[in-house]
Amino acid sequence: MITLDLAFFIQIVNFFLLLFILNTFLYKPIRKALADRAAEINGARQRTDAVDASVQEKVTAYEARMSDVRAQAANERATAKKAAEIEEQTLLEKARQEATVTISAIREKVAKETADARELLRKQALFLSSDICEKVLGRSL
Repeated sequence: MITLDLAFFIQIVNFFLLLFILNTFLYKPIRKALADRAAEINGARQRTDAVDASVQEKVTAYEARMSDVRAQAANERATAKKAAEIEEQTLLEKARQEATVTISAIREKVAKETADARELLRKQALFLSSDICEKVLGRSL
């Protein structure tokens, strides 16, 4: 059986003394370090959440700006395309008018040259016919 003598009480006192010393110098600092670490981790998580939210806001703003820029670029493209089409039509109309003027000038020149050639041929035909008649008749007309 267990006897309760002085050694037993000294062991109990030693146990509580060791418990007090370990609690003061080991357990409390470890718990404090763990609590500090947990607080630091929670703070880091909150900062990362704040940074994530900020990044999401910036991404949303960036996407909105990109949409606006794309829409503006599309409008500018459409405006430039319309202006180019108008300019193309103007240039084509000017080229058509110039071609019409050139063709008219060429037709007039061809008509004049044709008339001149006919007149020249008519004179030569008269000259040749009178020359042939003189040779056939043997006398001058």
